[in-house]
Amino acid sequence: MSNKLKVAIIGCGGIATGKHLPSLSKLEQVEIVAFYDIESGRARAVAQQYGTAEAVVYESYQELLGDPAIDVVHVCTPNDSHAEISIAALEAGKHVMCEKPMAIRAADARRMVEVAKRSGKKLTIGYNNRFRADSQYLKQICEDGDLGDIYFAKAHAIRRRGVPTWGVFLDEEKQGGGPLIDIGTHALDLTLWLMNNYEPKVVLGTAYHKLSRKEKAANAWGPWDPEKFKVEDSAFGMIVMKNGATILLESSWALNTLDVKEARCTLCGTEGGADMQDGLRINGENHGRLYVNQLQFEAKGADFYEGKKESMQDKEIRLWIDAILNDREPIVTPEQACVVSEILEAIYESNRTGKAVYFDSL
Repeated sequence: MSNKLKVAIIGCGGIATGKHLPSLSKLEQVEIVAFYDIESGRARAVAQQYGTAEAVVYESYQELLGDPAIDVVHVCTPNDSHAEISIAALEAGKHVMCEKPMAIRAADARRMVEVAKRSGKKLTIGYNNRFRADSQYLKQICEDGDLGDIYFAKAHAIRRRGVPTWGVFLDEEKQGGGPLIDIGTHALDLTLWLMNNYEPKVVLGTAYHKLSRKEKAANAWGPWDPEKFKVEDSAFGMIVMKNGATILLESSWALNTLDVKEARCTLCGTEGGADMQDGLRINGENHGRLYVNQLQFEAKGADFYEGKKESMQDKEIRLWIDAILNDREPIVTPEQACVVSEILEAIYESNRTGKAVYFDSL
């Protein structure tokens, strides 16, 4: 009898086949034994490629969760079902990795945190940009205090023309929003994690439907249909933390700018600063002189302690499985991811009402 962790995949689309399954399949400690997708044919094809010989394709996710042999569930569905499925999986006694964002509604994210605590099962969210080589290096710099008190930051998620026109990306009901909840969430998570600051005080936000109204627009994935573009094309937020620090969050799929950065951040502290511009730059003052240190990292690799190269996705999944096997806290905790969802919701709410959103009542 195998003593490997038995993993199930719920949602067999692009995020499962492009990230989770290739990384899981490299690990000797796991077996991928169960699959579910609303399109059963897609689930069968994915099971044939990645599953064990005895892998089962289920007719519903509820039936899959009823299998007591399954240890871990990866939730790779559209955003609107993240909370529902993750909570059901936790209550069924499974460890859960849910793709980002944690949930469309902050209340659902808080429920996920509560159920994870009550069930005693591990829950993590797929913020893979923490596992890049430059992110990991900068995290160590921040923890060592080299930047001092980080009191100003920018979270960057800007594309000039990169609107995803497939799947449900433009569907507000299933996605919960556009670039803010899609790529802005990565930039915000990365920034909060590097600052180690998860106590927001007030948020002011704006969102726009400007370039989304254009017909036959230039776009990396072909023109979008303005009639189907139901989410914002850009959103911006100013976040003031309880300790007085300020974060500016910028997110867009389509913006008339050449200053494009995605899942990057800028940090300004009392002792130094950092930005992810053409690698990683650290700036500061030493002996009365200003300095800039430029560090280069491979864009698609992370240094592994044995001298090998490991992608950020592979490292994310490996450390998640390691946290389960060794009963450690996952790198991305549900409490941290919940704060990201709360801030994103506040930006949308502020845009809707035209007023700042205060967190004292949350």
